[in-house]
Amino acid sequence: MIRETPWRGAGVAIPMFSIRSESDLGVGEFLDLKLLVDWAVASGFHLVQLLPINDTSVHQMWWDSYPYSSLSVFALHPLYLRVQALSKNIPEEIKQEIESAKQQLDGKDVDYEATMATKLSIAKKVFNQEKDLILNSSSFQEFFSENEGWLKPYAAFCFLRDFFETSERSQWGRFAHYSEDKLEKLVSKESLHYEIICFHYYVQYHLHLQLSEASDYARKKGVILKGDLPIGVDRNSVDTWVYPNLFRMNTSTGAPPDYFDKNGQNWGFPTYNWEEMSKDNYAWWRARLTQMGKYFTAYRIDHILGFFRIWELPDHAMTGLVGKFRPSIPLSQEELEREGIWDFNRLSRPYIRQEILQEKFGSAWTFVATTFLNEYEKNCYEFKEDSNTERKVASKLKTSTESSLLLDSEDKIRRSLFDLLQNIVLIQDPENPKHFYPRFNLEDTSSFQALDDHSKNVLKRLYFDYYFHRQENLWRQNALKTLPALLNSSEMLACGEDLGLIPNCVHPVMQELGLVGLRIQRMPNESDLEFGIPSQYSYMTVCAPSCHDCSTLRAWWEEDEERRQRFFKNVMESDELPPDQCVPEVAHFIIRQHIESPSMWAIFPLQDLLALKEEYTARPAIEETINDPTNPKHYWRYRAHVTLESLNKDNELKTIIKDLVRWGGRSIPPEDSQVEASPISTSSSADAVSEKQQFAGISEKISHPSESNGVPSKGPLAVR
Repeated sequence: MIRETPWRGAGVAIPMFSIRSESDLGVGEFLDLKLLVDWAVASGFHLVQLLPINDTSVHQMWWDSYPYSSLSVFALHPLYLRVQALSKNIPEEIKQEIESAKQQLDGKDVDYEATMATKLSIAKKVFNQEKDLILNSSSFQEFFSENEGWLKPYAAFCFLRDFFETSERSQWGRFAHYSEDKLEKLVSKESLHYEIICFHYYVQYHLHLQLSEASDYARKKGVILKGDLPIGVDRNSVDTWVYPNLFRMNTSTGAPPDYFDKNGQNWGFPTYNWEEMSKDNYAWWRARLTQMGKYFTAYRIDHILGFFRIWELPDHAMTGLVGKFRPSIPLSQEELEREGIWDFNRLSRPYIRQEILQEKFGSAWTFVATTFLNEYEKNCYEFKEDSNTERKVASKLKTSTESSLLLDSEDKIRRSLFDLLQNIVLIQDPENPKHFYPRFNLEDTSSFQALDDHSKNVLKRLYFDYYFHRQENLWRQNALKTLPALLNSSEMLACGEDLGLIPNCVHPVMQELGLVGLRIQRMPNESDLEFGIPSQYSYMTVCAPSCHDCSTLRAWWEEDEERRQRFFKNVMESDELPPDQCVPEVAHFIIRQHIESPSMWAIFPLQDLLALKEEYTARPAIEETINDPTNPKHYWRYRAHVTLESLNKDNELKTIIKDLVRWGGRSIPPEDSQVEASPISTSSSADAVSEKQQFAGISEKISHPSESNGVPSKGPLAVR
């Protein structure tokens, strides 16, 4: 008897900018997705996952390579435009310029600034040639009519950014504050700069056409395009300009210390004003999801914890350590006084004593004390007014010529001064001085260590309650108000990135709402495990050996010899010494573990899949890392070292991957599909078992049986 089993699929993940093809100009382009879809189908994959693709051109330099800091949550990034496809009648001299640019930009990594400059320069030349033809076409008029609500503010913002040479709106004079009247004057056909406005329309129109072409192609091939919904927007964005009431502009968004960064993260985005957003039933969010749904069939909710609670920092913070959760129930002054805690000034101001300065700065302590501090009583110090925040310290250091002479480096003294600023036990709420929040890891501070035993015991208990108990119902209710607005805005399958410090309420709410979670083997949810066990993952999950925020499989294997040995012994069940590098056999074992898991989706970074073949492992593994979460100014520029055309010709690699997918009991797309198809397998469990038996003898250390593939009762996109 054939038993029905849930549908399970596999996919590949790669940032749009990391794709390499023979046609691109130094960076992946939307039309390259057609080649990637072909490779995905031939490799047995039903899904292609991307990082955010919205315009991030805030600074107009390589800082904009950060894909999670949106200039606009609606506009697509001009970086991904294929200029050759702008017109069928590109003049010969422009064609030659494109060919020359191809050679110049074909580097190991993305040259963000050169690529953007080249593409926009070429696009303007083509625009000047055919602007009247395009802008008067029915196709453009339809696009404009459907999108003018966001398109006009976006074009106006880009014009003002370029005119004033900054996205900092305070420098825009009377345009610093948005209004409909000002907007209409800016985009008026009578204005002298109307052609510049139209150029931004033109670029967005062609980006829409090119991404739509790739999206339609994927759907016809039965492949899901999975997008990424960033948790924040840049504070100097179109969205904060047009809708300032939706954001808490005096705050910053980040994450508390976790696997990615022991000091926490500060992303710099303003936090959301959920109370204001709720007044129109989260219309801004619903519009975002509607826009995404034009191109994608599934999406990843970046930092889904932000819909339960966000780690909020003051806008003068540069690091992510001294923050608080929003919303959360604070420790009230009355509550603390009942517990015998009363010296709030002592607990909420940096604890700085002479011995601490001497230990931290050595012989330079007197320079630090006179430059940055005041002595308010004998051997007790406080920061001067011009140095009492992280931003003030950084700014003062930049203008101090003596600091670099007396200490090892500006970075070292800045870090040490930040440590002093963070040497507090309680954070006082700037909006209500009678509310307090326990500093994360307060026991690590010398301020805490200097307290009496009673205070220590009380504060440890209140700390544990604040971070692990008292907020659970509040956060649950918050998520149940905000998340349904997203989920009901489109037909896309929603997946949540639920990594980091996970409150107990998160997974039950995700289960209740039908949200698919994320499982990374090296970051298990279980506190007693070093490595996750893919065979025990639940169905409503995406499993992966790595992701863009951590090292690749190869780099991870090389990072820590002792950890590598533990993995080899405890997971791969071998008493031998592991190889120093992640050889194809090791990659095969780990990828097979994930493919055989019960998870609805097994999604693999392209770099991890290339590790299955030795010829693709010549590039140093460290160079394949996409992001370093500990560096807020990381340059996102990784580019695959092999073209999609070459990968499509590599039948051996495609066969290795497809066999893994098939033998793991996951659905395989038909390669000859030319009509729109739902990515659902029709092979029976009996077929899968038969194929599984053929796999005998390869990496048999995986002891759990794979789930067989069956005819699903409903497709993966109908799970919600």
